[in-house]
Amino acid sequence: MSDAGGAETGRRILVTGGCGYIGSALVPRLLDDPRVSEVIVLDSLASGSPAHLASCIGNGLDFRRGDVRDYGAVESAVRGVDAVIHLAAITGAASTHDRREETFAVNRDGTENVLTAAGKFDVENVVVASSCNNYGRAASTDIDEETEQNPLNPYAESKVACERLLDEAIAAYDFDGTALRMSTNYGWSPGIRFNLVVNHFVFRGLTDRSLTVYGDGSNWRPFIHVRDAARAYLDAALDPDAWPQRVYNVGSNAENYRISEIAEIVREELDQNLDVTYLEDEQPGPSYHVNFDRLAETGFETEWTLREGIRDIASELTGEETEGIHA
Repeated sequence: MSDAGGAETGRRILVTGGCGYIGSALVPRLLDDPRVSEVIVLDSLASGSPAHLASCIGNGLDFRRGDVRDYGAVESAVRGVDAVIHLAAITGAASTHDRREETFAVNRDGTENVLTAAGKFDVENVVVASSCNNYGRAASTDIDEETEQNPLNPYAESKVACERLLDEAIAAYDFDGTALRMSTNYGWSPGIRFNLVVNHFVFRGLTDRSLTVYGDGSNWRPFIHVRDAARAYLDAALDPDAWPQRVYNVGSNAENYRISEIAEIVREELDQNLDVTYLEDEQPGPSYHVNFDRLAETGFETEWTLREGIRDIASELTGEETEGIHA
């Protein structure tokens, strides 16, 4: 954007779902970025809290309470912004089997509202949150963006539908757009979720409870620290020329782990003799070992390792400082 005299001014960025797990790590970063003048957050507060943005209040933040299913609320928030980072969604893939209709209403229909409004108001760039969960159970250990998606739960099905909507919107409105198929998040943020496996295991371990693994623990997942995830969304939104592809897997080739390995690493990092219980008769869910070579072409690299993230969560929960982790 430019003012009347032609001088460059900061960009206005809309973040839907900005009070959530990733949003609460992302919004402060955006506000600290010299390219950004204002961040608009649209959040229904169904699962997030204003407390998650405590450090941001009065610092260039424009908060709007609204649901992405309400087109009027979306249109009002989108008006006048330069870019949109669309995070708002029902998450917790396993739990969406019992919430299929609601999941599609929020995730798919909400995305359609965001894309429609972005097209109407000539938004320059839209970054849509997608997921590596879309791949389902894949035999390959080198899944790239061309691998056929095989969603196994309503959450993943809705994210596949969101990517199709993005394709259609880019063709219709000619804005820059990309979908980030995010690895499983872990790590501390103001809006941390404990229904994600790493965070859940660390909390259970710190409270002297066994770590429960569904199946035999052989299923693969890629992992990414929530602050690295936030950096990826920021980079894709503020520098779209560096992210020209319509979809990216986001994570690190070195951070693919079997769930059984996650349990052992948590035991090691917490330095506790925790029991690990394997529920062999329980469905372990999706399994996908993902390749992130396309992401490397953007110049983006993750900064956190799983072990650092585990130590950081433990430090935050216990109040004990841990050396060797990022600020």
